[in-house]
Amino acid sequence: MTAIHTLGFPRMGAHRELKFALEQHWRGELDRSALEAVGADLRAQHWQAQRDAGLDFVTVGDFAFYDQVANHIQLLGCEPPRFDFAGDEPELSRYFTMARGVAAEAGHDHAGCTHGDHGSFALEMTKWFDTNYHYLVPEFTSATRFGLASVRLFDEVAQAQQAGHRVKAVLLGPLSFLWLGKEKEGGFDRFSLLDQLVPVYEQVLRRLKQQGVEWVQMDEPILGLDLPDAWRHAFERTYWQLARSAPKLLLATYFSPLADNLRLACQLPVAGLHVDAVRAPEELTGICDWLSAHKVLSVGIVDGRNIWRTDPDAALARLATVAAKHKGELWLAPSCSLLHVPFSLAAEARLDAELKSWLAFAVEKLHELRVLRAVFDGDEASVQGELAAARAAIASRRASPRVHRADVALRLARRVESDDRRNAPFVERQALQRLRFALPPLPTTTIGSFPQTAAIRGARAAFKRGELDADGYRDRMRAEIELAVRKQEALGLDVLVHGEAERNDMVEYFGEQLDGFAFSANGWVQSYGSRCVKPPILYGDVARPAPMTVAWTAYAQSLTPLPMKGMLTGPVTILQWSFVRDDQPRSLSTEQIAWAIRDEVVDLEAAGIGIIQIDEPAIREGLPLRRAGWKAYLASATRAFRISASGVADRTQIHTHMCYSEFNDILPEIAAMDADVITIETSRSDMELLRGFGDFRYPNEIGPGVYDIHSPRVPDTDAMVRLMRKAATVVPPANLWVNPDCGLKTRGWPETEAALANMVAAAKVLRRELAAA
Repeated sequence: MTAIHTLGFPRMGAHRELKFALEQHWRGELDRSALEAVGADLRAQHWQAQRDAGLDFVTVGDFAFYDQVANHIQLLGCEPPRFDFAGDEPELSRYFTMARGVAAEAGHDHAGCTHGDHGSFALEMTKWFDTNYHYLVPEFTSATRFGLASVRLFDEVAQAQQAGHRVKAVLLGPLSFLWLGKEKEGGFDRFSLLDQLVPVYEQVLRRLKQQGVEWVQMDEPILGLDLPDAWRHAFERTYWQLARSAPKLLLATYFSPLADNLRLACQLPVAGLHVDAVRAPEELTGICDWLSAHKVLSVGIVDGRNIWRTDPDAALARLATVAAKHKGELWLAPSCSLLHVPFSLAAEARLDAELKSWLAFAVEKLHELRVLRAVFDGDEASVQGELAAARAAIASRRASPRVHRADVALRLARRVESDDRRNAPFVERQALQRLRFALPPLPTTTIGSFPQTAAIRGARAAFKRGELDADGYRDRMRAEIELAVRKQEALGLDVLVHGEAERNDMVEYFGEQLDGFAFSANGWVQSYGSRCVKPPILYGDVARPAPMTVAWTAYAQSLTPLPMKGMLTGPVTILQWSFVRDDQPRSLSTEQIAWAIRDEVVDLEAAGIGIIQIDEPAIREGLPLRRAGWKAYLASATRAFRISASGVADRTQIHTHMCYSEFNDILPEIAAMDADVITIETSRSDMELLRGFGDFRYPNEIGPGVYDIHSPRVPDTDAMVRLMRKAATVVPPANLWVNPDCGLKTRGWPETEAALANMVAAAKVLRRELAAA
C-alpha cells in the first residue's frame, strides 16, 4: 500500500496556543516548565491529528518555540560567542536571547538565567526562501566549532514513541544549514566548515537510530537553487558519509525545480527522495528516469504553500504517470511543510459555504492525502463521498461568476506604456520636494505603525462583534490617532504618521476593502517567533470600490502642521502575503492590485497628503528561486509598483519600505522602482546590508533602520549615532533619513517613546557633525 506522510505541520496550535504561551513567558507570567508543557501538549495534539488522518508516520523535529533553524543552532552547538553565554544558562533562555536580544520581555530571565550579555542584538532574521516565514540566520567564523549540544530532538522523539507513534524525524540538512548562515569574518568561507559539521550530523543520526527511528527526513531545499560547483559536488561525499550509520534517509527538496541538480538528487546515496510536484510537475518524468527502483519516491502532490483544495483527478492523473515509470515504492505528501498554511477549516463558521468548499487547510490536506491514496491503491469505494465533494468543489470554483470581472479586464486592456512613469526624473522631483517640505538634514520619521494597545484591539474587536457602532469606533480610533500625533510632535519627529490604530494587519486591512478578497476567522500562519498573520484569500479579480485610508490620514494631517505620511501596502506585498488564486498568472493578479492602490494614492494626494509610503517588503521574497525566472518576475513586480505610484505630481514624495531581505543582487531593480525615498532594515546586520546600496551608488534617498524593533531592547543614542556614521560612509549624508527598522505595532509605548527619543537625539548629534564638517 502507498504510504502517506507530511514534511511538517503548523506549530502554533489550532487557536494559537503557542503564541499566547510564548508571550506570557516573555512577560514573566509563565515559567519555563509551563511553557515546555504547552509545547509537549501541542506536539501530542499535532501527532494525533496526523495519525487520525491515516498517515504512516508522525513527523518529529518540525516543532520550534521560535524557529527550526534556531533549533539547529543549539542542536549543533554553534551559538555565536558574541552572546557571551557562560554555559550554565537554561537552554531555552539562551535560545530566546539569540532570537530576541533578551531572554524575556521584562529584561531579565524569569527562568533563572543570570549570565550572558542579554543586551546583545539578536540574530539577523530573513525570509525562508520565497515564503513569508522568517528564520534566524546562523553566524559563522573561522573559530566556529560544532558539537552535539542539545537533546531536545531526542526527547521529542521519545515523547512520540511513548504515545505509540511510528516516527519519522526531520533535520535541516548540513549543506542547507551552512548555506542559510552568514560569514561574520572577512575573507572567510563558511563552506570550509562542512567537514567538521558532518561528523556532528553523524552523531545525531546514530542517536536517532539507537532510539529506533526508521526514517529521517533530511531537508535540503538548496537543491532548488543555482549552486556553486563546490556546494553541488559536496552533496555526494556528504551523504555517503552520513548514510554509513544513519537510519534510512529521505532527502527532501521543495519550493523550486531541481533543474541542473535533478540527476544529482536522484543519485545520492539515500533511501528515498521527496520532490515538489506542485512547483515542478514537469520534472517528474526525469526523476522517474534517474531514480533507482530500490529507492522510495515521495511525491509532493498536495500544495503545502496554498489553501486551495486539491483537484483529485488532476493529481491522480499525475500520479498514474509516475507509477507507470517508477517501479519502486511510492509515497504521497504535501509539497512542503504545512507550516505555511492555517491549521484547520473547522473553526471557519463565517466563511460562506461555496468559498469554504474550495479550500483545504493543514488538517484537510492530510485527509486529502488519505483520499488520494485510497483511490490510487484501488479502494475508491471507501472514499466515494469525499471524492465526489472534492470534484463538486473544483467544478464550482471554475464556473463561479464571483471570480472574473469584465470591468477589471477592460481597465487592464486600456493601459498604456507610460502608466508606470513619473513625469520628471528623480533629481527634478527631489528639488521640488525639498522646496515644498523644507525638512532638516537627516530627517526623522517612523515606518508607519505605533503600538497596538489592548484598548485599540479591544475597540476593534467590539466593533467587529457589533458591540460598538461606527460612530463610536471612529471616535475611539481618532482619539488614538491624536495620541500618536501628539507623541510624535513632543518627540520632535520631522515627518509624522497617523499610527495605523485602525489596522489589524498591513495586508488584511486592505484586502478587507478590496473586491476579490475573502477572509478566514482563524486562518493564522506563523511569520516568526510568536508573530502570526492571517493572509487574505485572493479568489477573484481585484478592484477598489471606495477609498480605504483617506479619511484617517486626512484627519491626522488636520491635527498638525508637520508633514503626514499616507501609509499603504504595495501590490507585490499584498499579493505575496495573501493566499493567491492559482487559476491565472500571479503577475496579472499583481497588476490588478496595483491599479487599485493607484486609485488610493491619487485620492490621498487630492486630500492634501504630500508624502505617501507604499510598503513593498515582499519584493525580494517573490523572486523565483531559480535565476532564470528573475528577469520576468522583477520586470512585472517593479512595473506594478510604478503603476501604483505614478499617478501623482512630482512634488508629491513617494516612499517605500523593505525589510528582512538581501537586496544586493536586485539593486538595479530596486532603483528601477524609482521611489523618492526607500527605508530598509539594517540594524541587525550592523548596517552591512546598506553597503550594497553604497557600492551600487543608489541614486535616490534612503533611510537605513537604526534600531531593531523586533527586540524589546531600547538602544542608546550612541549606538544609533554609530550606525548612522557607518551609513554616511556609503551613502551621501544629504540623501539619508533616520528611522527605525520597521513598524512599531508590536512594541509598547514606554519603550517606543524611549527609543524614538534616542533616535531624534542621534539625528541632532549627526546634524551638528554635518554642519561642522
